[in-house]
Amino acid sequence: MRSMTGFGRASMESDTRQYTVEIKSVNHRYNDVTIKGPRNLLYLEDKIKKCVANRVSRGKIDIYITYINIGTEGKKVIINKELAKEYIEELKDLAVQAGICSDIKVTDISRFPDVLNVQEEENGEIEQELIKCVNLALDKFIQMREQEGATIKEDLENRILKLETNIESISKASVGLVDEYVLKLEKRINEILKTDVIDKTRLAQEIVIYSDKCSIEEELIRLKSHIKQLKEFMQRNEPIGKKIDFLIQEMNREANTIGSKSVSLEITNSVVEIKTILEDIREQIQNIE
Repeated sequence: MRSMTGFGRASMESDTRQYTVEIKSVNHRYNDVTIKGPRNLLYLEDKIKKCVANRVSRGKIDIYITYINIGTEGKKVIINKELAKEYIEELKDLAVQAGICSDIKVTDISRFPDVLNVQEEENGEIEQELIKCVNLALDKFIQMREQEGATIKEDLENRILKLETNIESISKASVGLVDEYVLKLEKRINEILKTDVIDKTRLAQEIVIYSDKCSIEEELIRLKSHIKQLKEFMQRNEPIGKKIDFLIQEMNREANTIGSKSVSLEITNSVVEIKTILEDIREQIQNIE
């Protein structure tokens, strides 16, 4: 089990090149990756996203890349000569109008925007090195997610124990409800009719109707089955957040049904407790992958 929040950082050096990759994430329904880095590495964005998608399934993930190349390999100096000429002509014209010397040096022109650019060409070595650095950062990022996931798992296990305790309380409280109803019904009939003679057939019909109306055995069985599935999901080493979210919805439905059938204050109180625990679990699983 992994948390959806995490952080990982890795640095790497190779010859004249230096890389630093930082990865952080927060909760998100889907896998949303944003990469911020040098423009000359943007051609690798799709490959980096695929690298992340192969190892992470959910989260709003931000990747920050710092890249320094102090060598000349793969670099190409590009001078925008046409733009430089435009600068020169405009500066000469300005000098004539102002009546000043037009002592223009090429080094001065090179400092103007977009005149001199250094372009880094696509390089297979750079791609391999950067992807390696990304994977190193992902290792630490995933490790942190798993550590936080272990804490969440422990909390969920404690809440599941409370669920099972309340379900067991409901199960015990439901035993004998029909017998109690029969005694109350007979007493009520005696009080109304002022007689000890009771229509057993009619009484049996009422008991059947009541038993069917207040029976929660099926709901309890389904709740226990859902809890069993929940425990199984938590042991898997895969994304389980959406699956658990679905289970919690189903368990809430069963709890609501039990609450609507309840004729016992003890059962009603347990249902309220179960719904509170389920809501806490639902909030908690929003943090897992």
